[in-house]
Amino acid sequence: MRDNDNKQPTFASLKWFNFFVYGTVVLFTSFFPLYLQDVGMNKLEIGSLMSVGALVSIVANPFWGIWTDKYQNIRRIVLVMLTGTLVLSQLVFQAYTYEMIYISILFFYFFQGPLFAQSNTMILSYIENTGHRFSSYRLWGSLGWAFTAILAGPVIEWAGVSVLSYLFAVLLGLAMLALVALPRLSHSIGIAPLPFKGFRQIFYNPFFLCFIFFGILVSIPNTMNNTFVSLYITELGGSKTMIGLAVFLSSILEMGVLVLCDRFLKRKISVLLGLLAAVSALFLFRWGLMAGATSPVQVALIQILHCITFGGFFYVGTQLTMLLVPKPYRSSGQALYTLTWSGIAGILGGVLGGWLYQNLGAQSMYQSGAFLTFIGTCGFGLMALFVIRGGYRPNAQEELEEFEN
Repeated sequence: MRDNDNKQPTFASLKWFNFFVYGTVVLFTSFFPLYLQDVGMNKLEIGSLMSVGALVSIVANPFWGIWTDKYQNIRRIVLVMLTGTLVLSQLVFQAYTYEMIYISILFFYFFQGPLFAQSNTMILSYIENTGHRFSSYRLWGSLGWAFTAILAGPVIEWAGVSVLSYLFAVLLGLAMLALVALPRLSHSIGIAPLPFKGFRQIFYNPFFLCFIFFGILVSIPNTMNNTFVSLYITELGGSKTMIGLAVFLSSILEMGVLVLCDRFLKRKISVLLGLLAAVSALFLFRWGLMAGATSPVQVALIQILHCITFGGFFYVGTQLTMLLVPKPYRSSGQALYTLTWSGIAGILGGVLGGWLYQNLGAQSMYQSGAFLTFIGTCGFGLMALFVIRGGYRPNAQEELEEFEN
């Protein structure tokens, strides 16, 4: 066993790796739409391009999972993914035709899309049996996301949106250096390559499918907002600095919400469904505020609600999936849940949001999102009421075990 002096640099490197990886991704998600607008793309084209990532992830996630399981060297696999992300990102920024941008972005997402999932698996593998908690490393990711956004805004404001490619390359390079500083794992990571074996059993569970359907309805407007909020801020007269501030405010408290949920929330189906309905109602309130916003400052302040809405929705949805799906099929259930809110909702949100923004304007886009969220809120509320009245009690023994643990 290593002593603490030898162990500490390894853990510090993991934290900085997470910081830079999350910082890289926030540059792309928050400022890349501005670059696309600067090269002449309209809202529908931007939304369609950004939604490609969700489509590619359906193939990319199991692909990288299989190779990680085969070679049992997740550090090297993540390094390959970072290298591919770096090379393809520069091709995207150097492309001067729409066709080349679309082709480059397809390959870019193939490397970048599964990066979070593989990075989380790598961190969990390194801290296994060490007494360290994953939440502390996830916190560094949240800090990287928040502080990169607020620092990059003024830089892009001063140097122009074209500087985005250099910022992207610098942060990716730093993430690769932090990764190289890690030693090779001495034990097997034990990843199952395809967690989809239980999909047939899951599709026999109409209650869980209703949960997935209403979750998609709530997730679509969130994707719309994530894709177009930077364009909305600039349309209202805001600067790149204001965009960075909005992203900072939307993420700086998210980790606190997750910690509070983990510590105090009861893992009971009726309670979680009721809370999911409440979080969805807060989403509804948020989109109503966004539709009525008249200044970039208002949009930035409204983004604070993202900490509660997305943080709460992600946590509660993950816990509900654990309770609604039988234990042998929970891996498949989590894969399906992730696929729907990040994949299906990502595709629909990008294309639908782009069409609405392009043809009807941002306010109509947010109003349409509020309507979808209203349906999802009512659906979750009815599901909670159904469980409370004893109409549905799946896996009662497993639910009791989860609650007691």
